[in-house]
Amino acid sequence: MIQSDDEKKRRKTRNLVVGGVLLALVVLFYLITIVKMSGT
Repeated sequence: MIQSDDEKKRRKTRNLVVGGVLLALVVLFYLITIVKMSGT
């Protein structure tokens, strides 16, 4: 199955978006954990 450059570009962009969202969630949980630990 041959994929056009447009499809590859779209998939790469979607992967970057998904990766960015996952990274943001990890950072968010990390920050929440630090705040909770320092709060007690």
